[in-house]
Amino acid sequence: MKQLFVTMLAVCSLLAAEAKPVVKSISSPDGNLKVTVTIDNDIRWSVESAGKTIIAPSQIAMHINDDEVWGAAPRLRKSVVGSIDEVIPSPLYKKSEVENKCNTLTLSFKGDYAIEVRAYDEAAAYRFVATRKGDYTVKNEISEYKFEDDNTVYCSYTRNNKNKKIEEQYFQSFESPYVIEPMSKMGQNRLMFLPVLVDMGQKKVCITESDLMSYPGMYLHSQGNNTLGANFAPIPDEIEQGGHNMLQGMVKSRKPYIAEVSGARSFPWRICIVADSEVELLNEDMVFRLSQPNAIGDTSWIKPGKVAWEWWNNWGLYGVDFAPGINNRTYEYYIDFAAKNGIEYVILDEGWNVNLKADLMQVIPEIDIKHLVEYGKQRGVGIVLWGGYWAINRDMENVFKYYSELGVKGFKIDFMDRDDQPMVDFYERAAATAAKYHLMCDFHGAYKPCGLSRKYPNVVNYEGVNGLEQMKWSSLKDFDQVTYDVQIPFIRMVAGPMDYTQGAMSNGTRNSYRSDNSVPMSQGTRCHQLAMYVVFEAPFNMLCDSPSNYEKEPECTAFIADIPTVWDQTVAVDGKLSEYAVIARRSGEEWYVGGLNSWKSRTIEVDLSFLPDGQYELVQMIDGFSANRIAHDFRIVKSAVNNKQKVTVKMANGGGFAWKIVKR
Repeated sequence: MKQLFVTMLAVCSLLAAEAKPVVKSISSPDGNLKVTVTIDNDIRWSVESAGKTIIAPSQIAMHINDDEVWGAAPRLRKSVVGSIDEVIPSPLYKKSEVENKCNTLTLSFKGDYAIEVRAYDEAAAYRFVATRKGDYTVKNEISEYKFEDDNTVYCSYTRNNKNKKIEEQYFQSFESPYVIEPMSKMGQNRLMFLPVLVDMGQKKVCITESDLMSYPGMYLHSQGNNTLGANFAPIPDEIEQGGHNMLQGMVKSRKPYIAEVSGARSFPWRICIVADSEVELLNEDMVFRLSQPNAIGDTSWIKPGKVAWEWWNNWGLYGVDFAPGINNRTYEYYIDFAAKNGIEYVILDEGWNVNLKADLMQVIPEIDIKHLVEYGKQRGVGIVLWGGYWAINRDMENVFKYYSELGVKGFKIDFMDRDDQPMVDFYERAAATAAKYHLMCDFHGAYKPCGLSRKYPNVVNYEGVNGLEQMKWSSLKDFDQVTYDVQIPFIRMVAGPMDYTQGAMSNGTRNSYRSDNSVPMSQGTRCHQLAMYVVFEAPFNMLCDSPSNYEKEPECTAFIADIPTVWDQTVAVDGKLSEYAVIARRSGEEWYVGGLNSWKSRTIEVDLSFLPDGQYELVQMIDGFSANRIAHDFRIVKSAVNNKQKVTVKMANGGGFAWKIVKR
């Protein structure tokens, strides 16, 4: 298929060889960023920032049906420039409103297609738009990112990619660590999933996508010559039930095209974010800006919050007068704990329904969902249920309707592990059906966020991250979680929220950490864990540890319970990729500041100029004096501050800090 596509482009290029190129450009509102589209034998886009080439002329095209190529011998019909200047309300996000300001260019071509381009102060984006009628297929899409130099790339390759053909890499959990290597060393048969970060020295370039609707997610792979190119999973032709507890769809064969399309529509935005400093990446809104507006209307019923979670701690209660496990008494205890500490939800993770049946209407006899919902309701605690992909997909309408009527508040949906077009359709159908029954969705075993949460605000979180669950079975040699923690705020979090599932009360240094599936612990200090509740964006946020452990740590538990999960304002304060990250967030008049550190201890100054004028009380949860060898050691320090000050804070190896700032 790919060879045919290349041949067709070459033939069309020869036919148009004598045509003069047409060059169309737009600049960002501040004039620093410039996007150029060159229309010649093919179509190429390029990006400059402050006069420096970011993306050299790179080809873009779409292969439609068997014999049509949008972008080969293109004939421009019309060119329209414009601008957007609006403020988007965002009440369930990391800020209450998002500025959307850019200049636009729309190029309409013969063949019933167009290309839309946007130039923001910090990003360039383009997408194809179809203006035709009827049904057609997308055989392939070319989206290139050509760089002039052999830059360093931070990317997550698909798992076990070195020994797999490309077509075998499409089934994966989107949880890989970051590999840091120059473009010249990247293997061309290894797929990387978005976002991908290119370090150009002074400039940092983050590539991702938005408005992914009924179309496969984009992977990148090296094409040599300092060029990254797109790759897409073809549509599955044959799928069998299988995988983890018979909850996954196992693709046995695929069709010779990536999407089936009907009528006029837009395709996903290809985004290139250009940052002068990696700190700017800590507070990015491009995916939100370029996604579709709210499609469900009233959102007042959507209540983000924190969740007491049992799976990570292995239902690990102790000192109780019953046998902990997947039974009513255990969940009553979790509900009581949540109610006592102001935690909004308790989740029933895997195990509450009959195993290997993929049928969420078959509940094990030890669990009474109706009873637990009523027990939680009396105590102000909502119940959320876990469900595997196959079980949800086979009976979605009935399952959502039935459990909504029982009073369940949402579903954690797991083990999708693909992002081809039918799976992307599943996400939207699940979001829409859940919204119909006033249910929230937390997608686990999921690809990165691509804007669905703006269209369906009941989608309150995504996984798509190598979260704390990995510490149940990964040694430090297997996975350096602490270093990963100070990479994801600059890369993965650019795409949107992360269901990382933090909150470990058992914490390990480099020497004391060990993996344990039944009694797990985290890498890094206690304050490293506390900081995650501020640094990581997560409207629906887990407390991963056992209530028994939290009850032994009342100060930490109270601090976590008080932290909001959605915010009115977010400020990127400080940071350096792979070393540390500091973010401040405001809810009402209260501010929280979180700092995550790598394995190297450091002292930093936090500038409080983000605060409005006035006097404040600062409550600091900071690494204790012994935290470098006893990871759970922490201190609480209180002081008076104002916005003219800089506060010095020392972070231990694998450490961090979490602050609350309240106006006096």
